Amino acid sequence: MYNRFILILLGFVFFAFSADNFKQEQLKYPRVREAYQAKEATILNLLKTKEIDRSKLQIYIRAFKSEKEVEIWGKNSTDAKFQLIKKYDVCRNSGVLGPKRKQGDLQVPEGFYHINRFNPSSTYHLSLGINYPNKSDRILGIKGKLGGDIFIHGECVTIGCLPMTNDLIKEIFILSVEARNNGQKTIPVTIFPAKLTDEKLAELNKKYARDPDKTNLWKDLKIGYDLFNETNLLFSVGFLSSGRHNVR
Repeated sequence: MYNRFILILLGFVFFAFSADNFKQEQLKYPRVREAYQAKEATILNLLKTKEIDRSKLQIYIRAFKSEKEVEIWGKNSTDAKFQLIKKYDVCRNSGVLGPKRKQGDLQVPEGFYHINRFNPSSTYHLSLGINYPNKSDRILGIKGKLGGDIFIHGECVTIGCLPMTNDLIKEIFILSVEARNNGQKTIPVTIFPAKLTDEKLAELNKKYARDPDKTNLWKDLKIGYDLFNETNLLFSVGFLSSGRHNVR
């Protein structure tokens, strides 16, 4: 029993060190230090107005291609419901509405993703990697030619990413670093074709009635869109063998 207690205690110590160490590792990079110098006070004020403790911050990211908008939602780890922290304008679009299915198609992906890497020395200032292709993309995309390297990043150029400008990516990067440093290993990102109100989805379904690859995905995204809007609770997503999703 004593040995088991020691192992559990060491596990908590290692977790605390590892989490705190993430931010310290990021701060070794000049652009991250500059981002904190320029934007830390802004971020802390945002969190204060939402009564979110910096040390408990967790975030959820939503992107809307048609509106060229990224939303950052946040909450305390001790809370269930998210609240909107801030909306950011996407600087430039690439491709058309609909999912990314192959390398070089210039498409911004659509679907259920998460942040899978932090790049503090990106070609595009700072960047957050999105785990495209996800399980659905690998099923429905062109095998062997799916592409990758999709990011939320700085600058104002894109061939399939979400460019936010160097100024805005600093805030998004800091929020993501803080959440990851607090132990949030999975930062969910949902990319929608548009804000999927009933009216907008009906419009899209009519326009793309002969393209079930798009409309089926949008049906799944609509479920997540409605669930979150109604409850401010993060939904769960299962990936089916058909490439569709079980969202609940």
